Amino acid sequence: MRRIVAQTRKELTQIVRDWRTLALALILPIVLLLLMSTAISLTVNDLPIVVQDFDDSSASHDFIDAMRASITLHVVSWPVNKTAEQALAANVARAVVMIPAHFGRDIARGINSPVQLLVDASDANTAKLISGYATQITTAYNRQTAGAAQAGPVQTAVRLWYNPGLSSKKFYGPGVFVLGISMFPPLLAALAMAKEGEHKTILQVYVSSISAHEFLLGKIIAFMAVALAECFVMCLLLFTYFGLRFAGDPTPFLIATILYAFCVASFGTMVGATIPNQAASMQAVALGGFLLVFLLSGLMFPIENIPAGLRWISNFIWGRYYIEIVRDALLQGGGWPAVWFKVLIVGVIGTTFYGIAWRGMRKMQVKA
Repeated sequence: MRRIVAQTRKELTQIVRDWRTLALALILPIVLLLLMSTAISLTVNDLPIVVQDFDDSSASHDFIDAMRASITLHVVSWPVNKTAEQALAANVARAVVMIPAHFGRDIARGINSPVQLLVDASDANTAKLISGYATQITTAYNRQTAGAAQAGPVQTAVRLWYNPGLSSKKFYGPGVFVLGISMFPPLLAALAMAKEGEHKTILQVYVSSISAHEFLLGKIIAFMAVALAECFVMCLLLFTYFGLRFAGDPTPFLIATILYAFCVASFGTMVGATIPNQAASMQAVALGGFLLVFLLSGLMFPIENIPAGLRWISNFIWGRYYIEIVRDALLQGGGWPAVWFKVLIVGVIGTTFYGIAWRGMRKMQVKA
């Protein structure tokens, strides 16, 4: 145990002495959390649309006012003598609503009066949002015009759970929190481990009496401390700037955080042990700690949206399980019944990384 503590102290001393490394470990995750969580948004506001009113009646004016009342859509002016295609081609608007002549007369008679919606679908997601919001506005207008007596027999009462304000920061914040822990501690661990092999200082370890388990655990515990320090700093940000809190029992989150710190530190140590080159090990960590976690863990979009040919890879991405644990702890509050298996998987993946690293270092156990 004393050898493990000595190895841990040695690694932490090297990190603290190099202020650049310390800044990389603590400041960059905060910058990443602030930038990505605020720059990425699931909600849209002030989408420009053009309304061409060929009727100019009180009914058409009421319909346009309903469009203007939306915080999502923003009605911009456009000459009636210019076509809708010109508005879309000039990028003045993302959609054009065309109100036909005799709109008010048709409404007064109680007959259907079709309104055409032309949508710029170059951005498919935004096009779906515009179509959906326009449909909701039209439905509300029809209900108001028809009155309660002619309302449909089925009414939908919508209640938003876990994130009623539809805040993108509260959804992306936990995901970027996990991404920061997945990137920087394993990167530092891989560089420290690869440096030992690249500069041949690992030979001093080979001729010492320290075992492979003691050597690896000393390094892993040191970078677990770095990962846990990052967690503490970023949690302060999540609980203050992002307005998040524990939605239920916090013990799954706390235990999973310790296991995930072990997992990412073991991953970086494993990479550095198997690839004794700093540049190559950095690329390997960038692939596993950033690219795979960013794309295949459910951080950006649901895993179900990933093509089936790639979706199976997400089952081996450690960040996927921890993201689900963090979001459950801060948004849903399901507790142990909901996440116990994911906590177990994080521990199993971390143990696997440690086993692979030990397998590459077990020759230290050979006695002369």
